[in-house]
Amino acid sequence: MKFRTEVEIPESPHKIEIEDHVFSIGSCFASEITDLLQTGQIQTLSNPFGTLFNPYSINQAIKKLHHSEFYTEDDLISYQDEAISLDHHSRFSSRFAHQALEKINTKIEEGNLFLQNTNRVIITYGTSFVHEFLPKNKLVANCHKIPAKYFKKRLLTNLELTDSMYETVVNLKDICKEDVQILFTVSPVRHTKDGMVENNLSKAKLISAIHEILPQFENCHYLPVYEILMDDLRDYRFYKDDLIHPNSQAVQYIWEKFGNAYFSDETMDFIEENFKIAKALDHRPSDETHPTYREFLKNLKGRIALQQTKVKHRIFS
Repeated sequence: MKFRTEVEIPESPHKIEIEDHVFSIGSCFASEITDLLQTGQIQTLSNPFGTLFNPYSINQAIKKLHHSEFYTEDDLISYQDEAISLDHHSRFSSRFAHQALEKINTKIEEGNLFLQNTNRVIITYGTSFVHEFLPKNKLVANCHKIPAKYFKKRLLTNLELTDSMYETVVNLKDICKEDVQILFTVSPVRHTKDGMVENNLSKAKLISAIHEILPQFENCHYLPVYEILMDDLRDYRFYKDDLIHPNSQAVQYIWEKFGNAYFSDETMDFIEENFKIAKALDHRPSDETHPTYREFLKNLKGRIALQQTKVKHRIFS
């Protein structure tokens, strides 16, 4: 007797190898998967603009990275004595424009260089809603808690969604490695502040638009993260206390399914050993001079050295 509907991720013929570069952009759920890849010592770069949610803003970010187009003071606004970019997360804001621009443009340069060596991209869309900043007639990625009267909120049209996704793929294919594989996902995090009906409509539009784009490119695929949480783990015990974000159990479950489908055997073994090493590195003894702990450290250094021989990039640095 079955008590749940299990959602499987089809096994990919394009496996992630231990020297691959994985770039991710989008919602906070994308960052959680990237954090796990980083712990496994895979070369990654996540969200050089900070967390982004809608396809239009994600596409604008990819275009900036593709062109290595730097921001200037004209691209910023001033609010509550801070220089702010409406295209970026609030962590890029600063009291002084030159400091904000330094943070923004450093990440653009880093992102451009990383993308040139990237052969795996994960894009996680969170919402079809977008806000227009009325003083500049500009669609924005982040409202930065500026009063709502300065914004107009609306759903992106189907054409805006598909055009944004299409252009994103074209720019990524141009700048990334020739064999780049692009994984589209929809974040399982529900945007309850939009309203439950509105959230479901928003997610449905994203899923529909992605599936319009997929047949147009051989290198684009859909990862059913949203469906795993909604249809497989359909129980609030897999959510954090806010009942919106998936908890660590859910993330680990999705991670394991992702790994089984997309990791080569060598990558799986490499990551699992690095997870164990990372956990060991977190160990803090009461007496660091104890002979047993010194022997533990010696053994740990040997395990790291052995792992280092498997890859060219620096690990645990």
